[in-house]
Amino acid sequence: MFSPPWPSGWHEAMIPPERFIADALANPVNGALLDRLPDLGIDQPWLVAGCLYQAVWNRLAGRPPAENVKDYDVFYWDEETSWEAEDAVIRRGTALLADLGVEVEFKNQKRVPLWYPHRFGAEYPPVARARDGIDLFQVLCTCVGLTPGRELYAPYGLEDLYAGRLAANPATPTPGRALEKMQSYRDRWPWLTIAQRVGTGAGPR
Repeated sequence: MFSPPWPSGWHEAMIPPERFIADALANPVNGALLDRLPDLGIDQPWLVAGCLYQAVWNRLAGRPPAENVKDYDVFYWDEETSWEAEDAVIRRGTALLADLGVEVEFKNQKRVPLWYPHRFGAEYPPVARARDGIDLFQVLCTCVGLTPGRELYAPYGLEDLYAGRLAANPATPTPGRALEKMQSYRDRWPWLTIAQRVGTGAGPR
C-alpha cells in the first residue's frame, strides 16, 4: 500500500505554492493550456480542479501525472450570460486546443447561478468573480486553481491535499454529493482518507 512520503507533523506551511505549481505542471497538458488561454481573449481565466490536484496525487503515488485525469476545467468571467456567448467561447477553445487531444470544459462563472438550480436542484451562492466558483467545490482540498501567470488560488490551503485527506466543503451548494465524490477519488487513489471533520479552515483564506 502506498504511504505518503511526509513526516509526522507535516504542515501546510512546509508546502510552498511553488511545490504545488511544479507538481501540477508535471502534467504537460496543464502548462500548454495555461500558455494558450490568453489567446482566447476571455476575462479572469482559471485552470481549476481535477487536472491540478490529481497531478499532485499522482506524483505522490509515483504514477504518471496525467493518469486518471478525465477532463480539464477552465473558469472565466463574462457579463454576457447567454448560452450563445458561452458556446462561442467553447467553440473557440475547442479549435485552439484540439491538438492536445483532451477534453476541456469552459464555464462562465457569471452564468452558473442561472442554470445550476435546474440541473442540481439547489441555489448557487452569489459570485462576483471567476475564482469565487473555486470556493464552492464539494471537497475542500480540491479547491485549487491556477491563472495563466501561474498564480495559485487555494482558499482552504494545501495541507489536506498533500496529506490525502478528503473533507466535505460546507460552502458547497450540493453537500449531499460530496461523499459520492470522495468515494470516486478513493476508487482511483485508494490511499486517500475521508475525514470526519470540516477540514483545515472554516472559510476561504
